[in-house]
Amino acid sequence: MKKILIVDDEPNIVMSLEYTFKKNNFEVFIARDGLEALDILKTNFPDVIILDVMMPMVDGYATLEQIRKDKNLEHTKVIFLSAKNKTSDIEKGMALGADAYLTKPFSIKKVVETVLELL
Repeated sequence: MKKILIVDDEPNIVMSLEYTFKKNNFEVFIARDGLEALDILKTNFPDVIILDVMMPMVDGYATLEQIRKDKNLEHTKVIFLSAKNKTSDIEKGMALGADAYLTKPFSIKKVVETVLELL
């Protein structure tokens, strides 16, 4: 069973993604901010992380920087899912090591397709 970590502070987004990925036979972990995500990642090593940029505590960019320093997570795919949609935001996310960058509003189908393509 593939594992996915959803990191977002918007409850409706988390609920819809969690439901969709459980329905697609993923084991789903949830974090509401970057600090919670980094804590989960100490003991769980997902195949994919869906990561928001704008969150309380630690933003998605800083979270990704920490993820990319962790040897246990070197094969983990990271997809940014963010309302920050300027070219400079997308370029920054990709430069920090994201495998994909999707912008909000988004289609659940596109998120699932992107996850499956990366796996």
